[in-house]
Amino acid sequence: MANKNIKSKGKQKAVRQVHKPAERAKPAAETSTAFAFGRENYKILLIGLAFIILGFLLMIGGGSDDPNVFSEDIFSFRRMTLAPILILAGFVIEIFAIMKKPKD
Repeated sequence: MANKNIKSKGKQKAVRQVHKPAERAKPAAETSTAFAFGRENYKILLIGLAFIILGFLLMIGGGSDDPNVFSEDIFSFRRMTLAPILILAGFVIEIFAIMKKPKD
């Protein structure tokens, strides 16, 4: 126990501080190293990643072998509509997987 002397209007008072006993650390068996996400969250994350990768793969190509010739393939439905929708859906799935609470 520690005593402190405090000067108060020229007089000294002994102040006694009371300390609470320190809490004991939890045994190693009680502490757990839990992951931030559950198993289901990781599955959903992988599904979202697959959507994103598939979207980028669908965007590949459409160029011309000859630089002097223009190819209309770059404006196909697959590259202009389907691929961006898949990529956005993949990001939405990723956000959902991150925000979903894991089951305990």
